[in-house]
Parts: sequence; structure tokens; C-alpha cells
Amino acid sequence: MGLSTGQLELVILLASILALAYAGVQTALVLREDEGDERMREIAAAIREGATAFLRREYTYVFIVAAVLAVVIALAFGITGDGARLATGFVFGVAGSALAGALGMLLSIRANVRTAAHARRGDLPATMAFAFRGGSVTGLSVAGLALLELVGFYVAFGGNVLDMVGLLFGASLMSLFARVGGGIYTKGADVGTDLVGKVEAGIPEDDPRNPGVIADNVGDNVGDCAGMAADLFETYVVTAMAAMLLAYLIGAAGVYPTLLSLFPNAVLFPLLVCAWAILATVVGSLFVRMRPGGSIMGALYQGLAATTAIGLIGLYLLDYYFMGANLGIFAATAVGLVVMILIVIITDYYTSASYRPVHQIAEASQAGAGPTVISGLAVGLQSAWLPAIVVVAGTLIAYLAAGWTGTTTAPNAFLGLYGIGLAAASMLSVTGMIISIDSFGPITDNAGGIAEMANLPPQARAITDPLDAVGNTTKAITKGYAIGSAVLAALALFAAYTFAAASKWGQPWAAFTALLTLSTPLVVAGLVIGAVLPFFFTSFLMNAVGVAAERMVFEIRRQFKEIAGLLEGKAKPEYGRCVDIVTVTALRQLAAPALIAVVTPLAVGFLLGPVALAALLLGVIVSGFPLALTMTTGGAAWDNGKKYIESGHFGGKHSDAHKAAVVGDTVGDATKDTAGPAINPLIKVVNTISILFIALIVAHSVIPV
Repeated sequence: MGLSTGQLELVILLASILALAYAGVQTALVLREDEGDERMREIAAAIREGATAFLRREYTYVFIVAAVLAVVIALAFGITGDGARLATGFVFGVAGSALAGALGMLLSIRANVRTAAHARRGDLPATMAFAFRGGSVTGLSVAGLALLELVGFYVAFGGNVLDMVGLLFGASLMSLFARVGGGIYTKGADVGTDLVGKVEAGIPEDDPRNPGVIADNVGDNVGDCAGMAADLFETYVVTAMAAMLLAYLIGAAGVYPTLLSLFPNAVLFPLLVCAWAILATVVGSLFVRMRPGGSIMGALYQGLAATTAIGLIGLYLLDYYFMGANLGIFAATAVGLVVMILIVIITDYYTSASYRPVHQIAEASQAGAGPTVISGLAVGLQSAWLPAIVVVAGTLIAYLAAGWTGTTTAPNAFLGLYGIGLAAASMLSVTGMIISIDSFGPITDNAGGIAEMANLPPQARAITDPLDAVGNTTKAITKGYAIGSAVLAALALFAAYTFAAASKWGQPWAAFTALLTLSTPLVVAGLVIGAVLPFFFTSFLMNAVGVAAERMVFEIRRQFKEIAGLLEGKAKPEYGRCVDIVTVTALRQLAAPALIAVVTPLAVGFLLGPVALAALLLGVIVSGFPLALTMTTGGAAWDNGKKYIESGHFGGKHSDAHKAAVVGDTVGDATKDTAGPAINPLIKVVNTISILFIALIVAHSVIPV
């Protein structure tokens, strides 16, 4: 297809506008629905007020830090030179990720009460479809905003992808802040509320007598909506740009310009994949419908399957028209979708209440809290094995498929590395749908909380409870998807780092990579530091959740003790006190892990040199991937084990097994929604800041190479 570069850029721009327009229409359809009775509106307003207050305070804090860093970047690289472009990209990366998070949350805190109102009608398929519509706004908004920034900066910078690295770093840093801050808030509130309410006071979840219940529901929005949307905006931007950056650096003069001779559209191709993904998501969303006798998860999977099928067709057409109908390139892109499908299936197996792992945890709860925790840890640890095999196989296949030229026995390393970048980029074909499915979770979770607090009839909870249970699995699937794509993107970023380091060093790429051997002490040092970094980083997050939960516990106990008639339902709790306590605690605990993520790679780079930093990047990827999967999947399995018991198994609610399962869920809360998901942006912050500062590191490191 003979389209010029300018015409391709226009097509990509129109696709981003389509996504935002579709999200706007869906927003209007959501907001026109009934909000329920006065009590429901009152509860929803309290959740909305707490969520917006937290986001406002968090963003104020983050934007101050971002402003300082933007000035540092501009000065470090020369205000009149690359510094201006890098700083501008950094600011827009931070702003785009923040806006994506805000849009996702602002719609969620309005869709929740409307979903609860839908549930009163007793129509499960209609309620499920409405909740998904709310989620689709976040999905299309994130995809549209990310694509708009990518194509906008590509055009503005005249196709110089290296100058767009500031955009990567900004999006990654904001994602880290949003995931960490939101995660600490949501799990501090959740754990504290559950421990005093369910375990000590023996009252149901989301009981209006519990002073922490509003803070808990606020947390679902700031963590699972704002944090998730910011995270996946960053995933979208980083994954697409990793492939673009590889093509740009490999195709440079003196490296392997043959790449751009063979594939003139190689740099822009990942954005074409993103553009097609918009259409695939819009069409796929039409397939999310519950059939008579069907399941909620089945309806969501219909949409994902349709999106995947349309995405695969699009990848073939894009390869045929814009990449010379190269079967190796198509195979590499198809691998990304296969990896996504397998990760979804594996995550579903380990986290859904329909399968053995969750049943195993629920069964262990009959013996007490200790066996529950041990069983959940076993499930989490085991859950990392198969995804790792899938990612390794996908990486090798993509490398071999794209690198095979038919003229030599060994694959071309440059083409093979580009193939890995394309495999990561092809996973973007379903990002909009994945985000839509994920956002479905916190909306239905909040809807269940509102239904309980507003004392809606049992048929309403009979609708919201199964929706909430499915939401736990969808959130786990999204985290598995994000982590899997992060690994592929990080491998591409690592390759890009080696090309950039070799270029700044003034030596061939092979000369730099030849130094990355275990016989070099600096490599071993970098590997060890990188391998322990995710563990050190997540230790602060786990502790932060513990601190926030502890303060919540003390406050809830105080209110139960000092407010006469509270447990009898004759007095109203001081909800605002709990919201304020967990907000302040989360923001205070945010600084240390963020500082660790930024300072560590810079310190290693400037003190030990670019080779040690390269090894650190590998170490972070190798250890961060299984740790993140263990934490997120294991935590979701604990949660659904508890819900499996609550559905009537092993004694049901208020049984000894249920109390033990609550303890397991409490441990899992900190791992699945705070520590585990934060490893995803950590991996990419470390990689992007290394690429951003590589020129200064090569010029000023204590050890030259």
C-alpha cells in the first residue's frame, strides 16, 4: 500500500481520536443512567469526595517532584539542545500518565453507584454489560491518550525517537508514583478495615457501621483505577516505543542500516499496530454479552477473543502492506498475541474459584491461618513457572522468526532483536480490551459495597457478589498481562540500551556486548544489585501497607470504643478520619521506594560504569518478573479462596475457615495490589532512566566502561 510517512502518521492520529471519541460517547451513556435512591447517592458522594481528595494531594506532590526533575534534565542535557526536547517529553509523559489515571478514576466513581442501581433490577446480564461499559471508557481513554502522545511527539521531533526517551521516563515515573501511592492507600485501608470489622467485630464486609468502609471503597478507585490506568498508559507507551527505539538505533549508520532498507516503515510500524488495536477493541467490545445460561467471565472472554482475532487479522494485513509481506515479521508479531493468550489462561487457572489452586487454599483454611498462608505462598510461587516458560519461548521464537533470512544458518541478531520488540508491541493489540476488563473489577467491587451500605435487597447483592468475584480474577489477569508485556518490553529496552551505550562509547555494538560476561567482576556486581533491587524495593511497600493498616486499626478501634451505639447501628462513624489517616500515611510512605527506583541505576552507572549498569538491568528483569507474578497471582488466589468459602463452602461466612481465609486475604492484599504491581513500573523506570542518562554516564562515570 503506497502511503507516505505523513499519511501513515495521519491514520495513526485519526485512530487515537477515534478512541477518545468512543470513550466520550460511552461516558455519556453511563452518566445518563439512574444513581439510585438518596442513601446510595450519599454513599457514592462520600467515596467520590475521598477519591478526588487523595488524587489531588498525590498529584500535587508528584508534580512538584516532576517539575524539579524536568529542570534537572533540561540543565543536564543543555537547555538549548537535547535537554529541551527531553524535558518536554518528560513533562508530557508525567501529565499523560496522570491524566489517564484521573480519567479512569473519575468515571469509575460515577459508574459504581449506577451499577448498584442496575443490580436492584435483578438482571445480571444487563448489570454486567453496564459495568463493562464503564470499564471500556478507561480502556479506550488510556489507549487513545497514549497513541496521541506517541504520534504527536514522533511528528514534532521529526522522527527522532531517541529524543522521545524523556516521554518514556516521565510516563514510567508517574506510573510508579500512582501504583505505589494508590497501592499503599487501597491496601492499608482494606487490611485495616477487614481486620477490625470482619475478624474482631464480626460484622460483614462493607458494613456501614465500620468507620473504615468509605476509605476501603475509595482505595478501590485510587489503586485499581487511577493506579492501574496510569500503569497501563506507561506500559502502552514504553512497549510501543521500545520497538520503535530498537528500529531507530539498529537502523542508524554504522550499526545495521539494512534494517531500514528492508523495512522502510520499521520505526513507525509499532504505532500502526496500536492504531489497528483501537479498531479491534471497539469491535471486540460489542461481543461482551452474557448469553442465556452463560457466565460473566465467558462474556468478557468473548470480547477478548474477538479483539484478539481482529488484532491477528490486522497484524497480517499490516505486515502484508507495510513490511513487505515478510512471514518472519508476521510470526514475531503473532507470538506476542500467543504469549498474551497463554498468560491469561494460566492466570485464570491460578486465580479463578473454578479451579484447584483456589480450592486448595480454601481447603487449607479449615486448619487455620498458618496453613492458609503457606498454601497461598505455594500457589503464588508455582504460578511463576509456566508464564516464565511462555515468555522465554515467545522471546526465542520471535528472535528466530524475525532474524531468519534464509541465507545463513544463524539468525541475524539485529533483525532478531527487532522481532522481540515487535512481539512486545503486538501485545498492544488487546491493551484497550484488557484495561476495559480490568476496570470492570473496581466498579463492581464498589457497587457491591454501596449495595451493602445502602441496605439494598438481597437480590441486588446476588448480582454484585458474583460480579465482584469475577473482578478479582480480571484484575489478576491484567497484572499478569502487564508484567508479561513489561518483560518483553524491558528486553527490547535492554537491547536499545546496549546500542545507545555502544554509540556514546564510540565503539561497535559487538565490542560493548562482548564485555557482558560473567568473567567480568563488574557484570557480576551489576547482576547481583539488579537481582536484589526488586526485593529491597518491595520491602518498603509491604512495610508501608503494614504501617497504614496499623493506623487504620487503631482509629477504627478507637471509634468503636468511644462512639456510643456505633456497633448497634445507632450512631454514625467518622468516615473522614479514616480517609484522612490513610491518605497522609500513603503519601509519606511513597518517597522512599520512588527514590530507590531512580537513584539506584544512576548510582551504579556513574560509580561502576555502563557495563555494570547493563548487568543491573538484566538482574532487575530476571528477578522482578517471577517476584511480581508470585505476589500478584498468589494474592488474588488468597482473595478468591476467601470468596469461595463465603459462597458456602467449608462452613461459609463466620466459620473458622472463613476467619483463617480472611488472614490469608489480608497478607495477599499487600502483595497483589501494592508490592507486586509496582514491580512492573520499577523495571521500566530503571531501564528508561538508564537510556536517558547513558550519554552522561559514559562521559562521567568513575569506571569508563
